[in-house]
Amino acid sequence: MKQAEMTARPLTKGNSILKMSGISKAFPGVKALDNVQLELYKGEVHALMGENGAGKSTLMKILCGVYQPDSGMIEYKNRNVTWKDTLEAKLNGISVVHQELKLSPNLSIAENIFMGTVLPKNKFGMVKWTEVYEKAAVVLESIGSTLDSKTLVSSLSIAEQQMVEIARALSFQAEVLIMDEPTATLTDKEIDKLFVIIDQLKAKGVAIVYISHRMDEIFKISDRCTVFRDGQWVSSMPIEETNPDHLVKLMVGREPKDIFQRQLGSGVQVTEQVPVLEVKGLSDNKVIDKINLQVYPGEVVGLAGLVGAGRTELVRTIFGSVANKSGEIWINGQRVDIASHRDAIENGIALVPESRKEQGLFLDLSVKENIAMTMLQKYSSGGVLNWREIHQEAADYIKKLHIKVSSPEQKVVNLSGGNQQKVVLAKWLLIQPKVLLLDEPTRGVDIGAKAEIYKIIDELAKSGMAILMISSELPEILSVSDRVLVMHEGKIRANLPRAEATQEKIMYYATGEIA
Repeated sequence: MKQAEMTARPLTKGNSILKMSGISKAFPGVKALDNVQLELYKGEVHALMGENGAGKSTLMKILCGVYQPDSGMIEYKNRNVTWKDTLEAKLNGISVVHQELKLSPNLSIAENIFMGTVLPKNKFGMVKWTEVYEKAAVVLESIGSTLDSKTLVSSLSIAEQQMVEIARALSFQAEVLIMDEPTATLTDKEIDKLFVIIDQLKAKGVAIVYISHRMDEIFKISDRCTVFRDGQWVSSMPIEETNPDHLVKLMVGREPKDIFQRQLGSGVQVTEQVPVLEVKGLSDNKVIDKINLQVYPGEVVGLAGLVGAGRTELVRTIFGSVANKSGEIWINGQRVDIASHRDAIENGIALVPESRKEQGLFLDLSVKENIAMTMLQKYSSGGVLNWREIHQEAADYIKKLHIKVSSPEQKVVNLSGGNQQKVVLAKWLLIQPKVLLLDEPTRGVDIGAKAEIYKIIDELAKSGMAILMISSELPEILSVSDRVLVMHEGKIRANLPRAEATQEKIMYYATGEIA
């Protein structure tokens, strides 16, 4: 799409603090940004939207000093600026709260908050720790946190760690705060608390760039939004002038009704077939308690529940990640003994984990190396790997799953979230599994990539694979699953055919209303 064809809307008048205009940035073989713009006002939440690879992260990295733009201008507080590094940007009031928390777990909260700054010292050169802890306590108090600044970060929950990230950003007197998928790992209660903090920051005049793929959040807390597509600016507007369908169309270039929706019963019909996966009385002796379930050939079973219900623990136990377990696992009518990941793989069970970067990928290795990782013995002869075969197999899966890469040699770290997730899928599909366990398969990916992943799931189900899928997004559970299991406190509380499942009914069981 050419710039002239894009939607143009007048921006709401306000007290502008930052304006980026004509920003372009290219990397070898890729033009990440092409003449884009962004304007921020004091005391607003500005949602930055677009698919993975649309250019959002690149623009934010330019804003906070990671990259230099190839062309364009940044006007900050009425002067033209270019940051030489992130520290200079921070010292001038521009900070980032990253999606992947960047804290040092073995240091205290106070040490993390003031990391990279000069700590106060006495005349003997010793750090005045009392003063450091007191200053950190003041910053924490400013965002309504009651955390003890002396506490080690390793002892904090994810939500508490995020509070430390925000406190660290504000310790630099942030006037522009970039929040990248800040709610991805939070519970509903923790999200509500974060939104209270965001309201407090707005009241103090902080301009917040909010990056999220969750539409409900965007419309709950944003004042304005800007949409990018394929490295170009598409539109900027007040949030009250748009709606979710309109934003989806702007982001992906087509109507929401044209985006994939799985048809009820599109997988192989379940009749009197033997379950591909059957679990009988499975317990991990910690969280999950005497679970019974079946997944049939060609069936997608959604696993719903609140955080802490035991969903991840269940699939990890099935996959052999838990040593001290009891109960039985059956594959195609045969009882199997799964004491390790290797046992699971040999019995045709694959697990796409919740956290692709920490558990699913080797980020500094190439796409083809990651895809081949589960089956290295297949390509090894006499201790020597057949790289030609690896390259060809990887290329086949890249084509089959529509993974956007420059070549199979491209490093995984440089791919978008959706394409990284497809690499994880490819890695496990390589073992040709009978059972595919998916733990939050679309977390942190944009709506276009989600639709592509849904298509892959549908095609796998049509081929006869049994799929058990965890998702915290109820619309996703309802649109993809043939049947929904609902967990609460380590037990399955409901088994609902999709035709009978609703968001209200799922939440009713998930909150333990029916035990």
